[in-house]
Amino acid sequence: MRKIFLIVIAFAFCVQTFGQDNAMHRTDQLNTITTSVPFLIIGPDSRSGGMGDVGVASTPDANSMHWNPAKYAFVKDDMGIAMNYVPWLRSLVPDISLSYLSGYFKRNDNETIGFSLRYFSLGDITFTNNTGGEIGQYNPNEFAFSGAYARKLSEHYSIAIAARYIRSDLTGGQTLTGSGNMSTHAGQSIAADISSYFTKEVRIAKKDFDWAMGLNISNLGNKISYTETAVRDFIPINMRFGTSIGTDFDDYNRMSIEFDVNKLLVPTPPSRNGDGEINGGMDPDVSVVNGVFQSFWDAPGGTKEEFRELNYSTGLEYWYAEQFAIRAGYFYEHPTKGDRQYFTMGAGVKYNVFVLDFSYLIDASSSINGSNPLANTIRFSMTWNLGEVAN
Repeated sequence: MRKIFLIVIAFAFCVQTFGQDNAMHRTDQLNTITTSVPFLIIGPDSRSGGMGDVGVASTPDANSMHWNPAKYAFVKDDMGIAMNYVPWLRSLVPDISLSYLSGYFKRNDNETIGFSLRYFSLGDITFTNNTGGEIGQYNPNEFAFSGAYARKLSEHYSIAIAARYIRSDLTGGQTLTGSGNMSTHAGQSIAADISSYFTKEVRIAKKDFDWAMGLNISNLGNKISYTETAVRDFIPINMRFGTSIGTDFDDYNRMSIEFDVNKLLVPTPPSRNGDGEINGGMDPDVSVVNGVFQSFWDAPGGTKEEFRELNYSTGLEYWYAEQFAIRAGYFYEHPTKGDRQYFTMGAGVKYNVFVLDFSYLIDASSSINGSNPLANTIRFSMTWNLGEVAN
């Protein structure tokens, strides 16, 4: 029997499951929601990464594909492109990373086309047989290619739809043996995003503010499987809602504050008795459409647990003379739902058409110091606002 060491892979993928052992000793039991291909919901860019992973209602930029494609309709430049790199889970292994390329071009004042390519590498994995002998090495990887169409419906409101192809190759076609040969293959899925964005200038205390709201339901797609016989798993269908407000204090100083609420639209694991029968919650083996609606009321702990499935993030961004930026933020996930809690900080510099951003994550969870795999996460981003070249 060939044995494939997928333990590292499974642990790295489950970015929603960073709860620690001491959580089990609390009054409420740990009950995280897991999905396949969670690399789809990793924030790829340094700007949002420096503000606690907010972005659904921030000002539009080349990375809007991930946070809210509808923002592309209000982007200022005619064309832009961004390159992002995230060394991921470096507290566990040294060679996992996320690379993200995104961009847009405006067709006219009302229509914009966006795109992105996301590539997630899990480094080198050694495959062994049942006696422990090496049978080869493989580099598991996943990627997703997305395209979006954004359109203004009014002076203040836009909508967008995006399509996405997802491919996840974890085993390189290895065959599992034991109770019977089981061939593996790359998992594939097709998904879509539906998003909207509203922005308007408002006046508060005799001062002008730029106010915005955004909503993005992403990764609405079919389940994924890596074998012909295995149960198919949900991909991370996700809903993000948020708002932002910003103002210019004078010709040189600008500040904005943002707040996002995030929820996975997939079934919550039910509680079961010793015989494996469900005694709390609902059966998670449902269709994608049923799973989306069921996710709002299927938690075994009732309404209290449903509210715990909401993640909150808030961030602040300060620009000086539209050339230097400083950012800070905070992300909160309930301890029984994963315990991802962290502060972030970041900085950016803009020169003509080029923007360079950097962000850093500081663990703030209730885990033992240094045990959170997300600790010390760094993101790097480079953006080119090519529309300014012709100005």
